Amino acid sequence: MRKIDDIIPPSRRREPDMLGGTSRMPSIRSHQRSSFPYKTLLAVVLVIAASFGVLAYFSTAKVEVTPNTVSAAVQSSFTATKSTGDLPYEIITAQKIASQTVKGSGTKTVNASASGTITIYNAQTKSQKLIANTRFATTAGLIFRIHEAVTVPGGSSSKPGSLKVRVYADQPGDSYNVAPTSFTIPGFAGTPQASLVYARSTEAMTGGASGTIPVVDASTEAEARDALTTALAPDLATSLEAQIPSGYLLLPGSATTTYEALAPSPSSTTGMVEVKEQGTITAIVFPNAALAGKIAGSIAGLDYQNEPLTLGSTGSLKLVPTSPIDPSADSFAFTLAGTASLVYTVDPTRIAAAVAGKTRSAAEVALTNYPEVKRALITLRPFWRQNFPQDPSTITVTVQNP
Repeated sequence: MRKIDDIIPPSRRREPDMLGGTSRMPSIRSHQRSSFPYKTLLAVVLVIAASFGVLAYFSTAKVEVTPNTVSAAVQSSFTATKSTGDLPYEIITAQKIASQTVKGSGTKTVNASASGTITIYNAQTKSQKLIANTRFATTAGLIFRIHEAVTVPGGSSSKPGSLKVRVYADQPGDSYNVAPTSFTIPGFAGTPQASLVYARSTEAMTGGASGTIPVVDASTEAEARDALTTALAPDLATSLEAQIPSGYLLLPGSATTTYEALAPSPSSTTGMVEVKEQGTITAIVFPNAALAGKIAGSIAGLDYQNEPLTLGSTGSLKLVPTSPIDPSADSFAFTLAGTASLVYTVDPTRIAAAVAGKTRSAAEVALTNYPEVKRALITLRPFWRQNFPQDPSTITVTVQNP
């Protein structure tokens, strides 16, 4: 039997942990330590810094310029001077021989002299006159002559004057059908001119024959020659274009073509004959910039102030010589008609200097004062960059096709 004294009020009971026992309740931390993401923040900062560094490294200051162009009608007369002056010109020429094998219609006895074209060079500063029948000797001693007097323009040892002429063998026979070779002038032997005036050929001499050869019916020969001249025309034009010096222009109408019927010769096939035709094309060419400037100066209302120009397409222009092309002349007069396409020349260093140190808007305004600029596209990178660098050499200027 329990007594009342054995009952302990709840308020007086001690918890087991207070009596040295082990608590069975889980422990609860009153404070938990927090950590800040320093490593993540540092990585973000490094990425941002690297991005800005890359943008700065690949910064760009660039101007893309489209040149100004002007199309204007031209109807003017001009005079050019050979190799000198504000409108110089040069003479270029090309020569081709075409042949066709046709059936012979019989034989005939011939006694023909070979002929061909040579270029006479003059390394003297003064011009050199050569009388009709002047002799030219090959290295083998074969003699050819010119039939008309000529004057070879002067030049220098580095750039001798030159003149193309036709020469004729002194004797008939196929032994004079020589390959391209060099020539001396026997009449100058023992004089200073002996080494200063000389000649060379670039095509073989042809037409020399002696004895009995097959002949061609006249109508057959005429038909063959028509076909040969038709075939020669594009070949001559291609050869001439290959001789145009860099920076020069060949205008429509500035070339003349002549054809010469060479004597038929026996073919390697019995009873057949080689019909040969020789074509020669000669043209005047002008420096592009010099001709463009002259044309611009002749156009009323253009207000041309000697800015550098070039001619674009020349297909709408037509050149008409005042007189036939004379290789020995020192000047060339002509008229020019049609529509000229004038393209202003853009100097990248001039444009770079114009925008150096300026803001984008100031650069745009500055470029409007340059007549050669039709349109300019400005690129500044990175995006926060507002000014061009002070050093023009660090600015990239590109010129677009007009």
